[in-house]
Amino acid sequence: MSRLNQELGLLQGISLLSTSLLGTGIFVIPALAATAAGEASLWAWMILIALVLPVAFTFAQLGRRFPHAGGAPHLIGRAFGPRMERLSAWLFLAVLPVGLPAALNIASGFWQALFDLNSNQALIIQLATLAAMLWLGQRPAKASGLIQGAIAVAIISTIALIWWVGDLPVSSQPLLPPIGGSWHLLPAALGVMFWCFVGIEAFTHMGEEFKNPERDFPLALLFGVLLAGLVYWACSVAVLSFHAYGDVTSDAASLPRLLDVLLGEKARWLAATVGYLACFASMNVYMQGFARLIWSLADEGKLPASLAQRNHHGVPARALLLVILSCALCAILANVLELTVDDLIRYANGNFVLVYLLSMAAGTLLLRGIWRWLAAFSALLCGLVLLMLGVDAGYALALLAVLGLLDHWNEQRSIRLATGPH
Repeated sequence: MSRLNQELGLLQGISLLSTSLLGTGIFVIPALAATAAGEASLWAWMILIALVLPVAFTFAQLGRRFPHAGGAPHLIGRAFGPRMERLSAWLFLAVLPVGLPAALNIASGFWQALFDLNSNQALIIQLATLAAMLWLGQRPAKASGLIQGAIAVAIISTIALIWWVGDLPVSSQPLLPPIGGSWHLLPAALGVMFWCFVGIEAFTHMGEEFKNPERDFPLALLFGVLLAGLVYWACSVAVLSFHAYGDVTSDAASLPRLLDVLLGEKARWLAATVGYLACFASMNVYMQGFARLIWSLADEGKLPASLAQRNHHGVPARALLLVILSCALCAILANVLELTVDDLIRYANGNFVLVYLLSMAAGTLLLRGIWRWLAAFSALLCGLVLLMLGVDAGYALALLAVLGLLDHWNEQRSIRLATGPH
C-alpha cells in the first residue's frame, strides 16, 4: 500500500517527466550538438533516444514492480543492501549544493537577457523562484502535474511556432540528411546530448503517487522520454535550418536569437518567459524528488522522525522545506563566491551517471527474464558514459569512496557503543 496520496494520472506523469527532461536543455543543447556534429546531430538524436530507451524501460519495470518514494536509492538498496541504499541516497543528495544552484543561475539568466540586473538582483529572482517551488510543493502532486502540463504545452507550442513561421522543413535541410563520413563526429555530440535525459532518476521518486502505478508509471516514463526526444529533434531541425549555431560561447542564446530573427525583438519576451518556465519545471521535479527521498528515509527510521511529517495535503512539506532552505543557502554562497555555472555543474553530471549505473546494476538482480538482460545492457551503456566523463567521473567515484568510508566508520562506532567496554 502506498504511503503517499495516489493522485497522479498518466497525462500528469508525462507532463512531469517531459518538462523535467526538456528543462534548460531545449534552449542550449540542440545548438551545442549542431556545433559539434553539424547535420549529423539529427542522426545523433535518433541514436541517443535508442540508447536511452533501454535505461527508460529498465526504470519503468523497476518502478512498476517496486513503486517507492525512495526512488533509485531504494531500488539500489533492495538489490545490494542498506549500506548501498544510504550511499546512493547521499550521492544523489550531493547534487543539491551544485546542480540546483546552477539551474537557478540559468533560470535567472533569462531575465538578465531582458533587464540589466546585477548579481544581487539575480539572486533575489533565484530566491523568489525557490519560494514559488516551496508554495507549489505544499500542494498535492497533481497540482505540479497540471502546472507542468501547461509548461510542456508552452515549450512545444514555441517550437511549433518556429516551424510554422519559419516554414519548416526547408528543402535545403533534410530531416535525416546523408551522414556520409560524419560518423566520427557523433561521439562528441552524444556526450553533450546525454544530459538532456538526466531526470529519469528523479521521476522514480514519484512512483508511489500514481493512481495506477503498475500501468501508468512505465507508460508515463516511456511516453515522456519519447516526447522530449521528439521536441529536441524538432528544435535541432530549426537550429540547423537557420544556422543558429557555431560558437559554443553564444550557443546558449541560440533559440532566443532564432525567435528574434523570425518574430522581431518582442520575441525576446517569449523566449525569456518560456525559458524560465522550462527551468522552473525541471527544478521543481528535482525539488520534489529530493523531498520524497528525505521523507522516505525518515519514514523508515533512517533520518530524524520529524522529517517524516506530512501536511494536510499528504505531501512531505517539512522535508521539502529543508531542501528549499539548503538550496537557498547554496545559491547565496555561490553568489558570494562568484561561482560560474561551469564551476557549479561540471562535477554534478558524474553523480547522475553513477546513480544510473547503480540502478541498472540493481535491475540485473531484481528483474527477471528479458528485463534482466535489458538491465545488464543498460548498465553497460551507463558504464561507457561514465568512462567518457573522465576526470568528472573521478569526482563522483571519489565521493562514493569517501561516503563509504564514513558509513563504515559510523557503523563500527555504533557497534562499539552498543557492545560497551570490555
